[in-house]
Amino acid sequence: MKTTMQWTLALLLAAATIPGAVAAPAGGLYTLDTCPVSGQKLGSMGEPVVKNYDGREVRFCCKACVGKFESDPAAWLVKVDAAIVAQQAAHYPLDTCAVSGEKLGSMGEPIDRVVGNRLVRLCCKGCDKGLEKDPAAALARLDAAQ
Repeated sequence: MKTTMQWTLALLLAAATIPGAVAAPAGGLYTLDTCPVSGQKLGSMGEPVVKNYDGREVRFCCKACVGKFESDPAAWLVKVDAAIVAQQAAHYPLDTCAVSGEKLGSMGEPIDRVVGNRLVRLCCKGCDKGLEKDPAAALARLDAAQ
């Protein structure tokens, strides 16, 4: 059974091929349903505030949280990444490295990275360079496995 997130991603990908349809955000779909600063449910304080940081969409419950986030965005993005990993790990579609194709766990504990608000799992630190060089290829492997 597909999860809500998988269906949402599938619908966004399908909509991208329809003329006049709204495209997915440039930084990737923001899949978290809480504000990274306050922990409040998005939409509980009105329409979420949507910002883009380093090509990634982040949503906040209110403008006050944006200011707190912008005081140290790198630290807050680490927290966002941890939440994305926790959310997406259980439904991760690959049992192989998204870069090398090696079996996850064959070279020690898999390494989790977040690219465009999506979890990407690597077999080893050596694959970090491959991911940095061509993140689109790793995301394409994920898309093909969905």
